[in-house]
Amino acid sequence: MTIRMTERSDQIKALASEIRMEILRALDEPARHFSHQQSADPVDTGVCMQLIAEHFEVSQPTISRHLELLKRARFINTQRLNKWTYCTRNEAALSEYADWMKQSLNIQSSKNPPLS
Repeated sequence: MTIRMTERSDQIKALASEIRMEILRALDEPARHFSHQQSADPVDTGVCMQLIAEHFEVSQPTISRHLELLKRARFINTQRLNKWTYCTRNEAALSEYADWMKQSLNIQSSKNPPLS
């Protein structure tokens, strides 16, 4: 799949925010972070946007903006069921982005331990 540079820019912007990184981390373990969701199974269907807003203690408009940036970057998928919108991680897009970063920056596996 060929990704245009504007899409890469969207991906870089999406990951430039700590809250968006935290959203991706929380969506990686929806059963752990959103087990109280009653409208649908958080693993099978995704996590309701409202619960994500509550989890991060931000307003609905604020979380909507963050989720829209993640969606535009293709890092999350959304689906609307009844009056709710549910979010899941797009593992393929996240993996492809990580591979692109490694290739673009010529990142090699290192035998040296990371710097602290």
